[in-house]
Amino acid sequence: MKWVVANFRWIMLVSGALTCTMLYAAIAPRAALRSTFGDTLEGPIAQIIVRNWGALIALVGAMLIYGAFNPTARPLILTVAGLSKVTFAGLVLAYGTQYLGGRAGLAIVVDLVMVALFVSYLFGVCRGRPSGRADSR
Repeated sequence: MKWVVANFRWIMLVSGALTCTMLYAAIAPRAALRSTFGDTLEGPIAQIIVRNWGALIALVGAMLIYGAFNPTARPLILTVAGLSKVTFAGLVLAYGTQYLGGRAGLAIVVDLVMVALFVSYLFGVCRGRPSGRADSR
C-alpha cells in the first residue's frame, strides 16, 4: 500500500489518460460502440446517449488528471471515478455478459484494477492521518 500512496500521482495520470480515451465515443459513437462492444445502436437518440456517455467518461478522466496535482481533491474525485467504474462493470455483468469476451471485458478488468488502486490509496491515506483531523495537504 505504501507503494500505491508514494506513486499515486502517476497512477492517477495513467488512469485519467486511459479514461479520457472514451472521448472517442463522443466523437465517433458508432465506431466506439463497435470497438468496445462489437455492436452498435442506431437512431438519433443513440447518437445523443452514446456521445453524452463518452463525454461524461472523459470528464471523469479529466478529473483524475486534475486530482493527480491536487491531493486535497482526491477523495471526492476517486469516489466519483470509482463509483462510475464499478457501475459500468456491474451493468455489463448484469445485462451484457455477451460482451465480456471483447474489449468491454478488458475495460472492466482495467477499471476494476483502477478501483482497487483507488481504494488502496484512500485506505492508505486515511490510516496515515491522525483521527479527527482534516487532511492538511
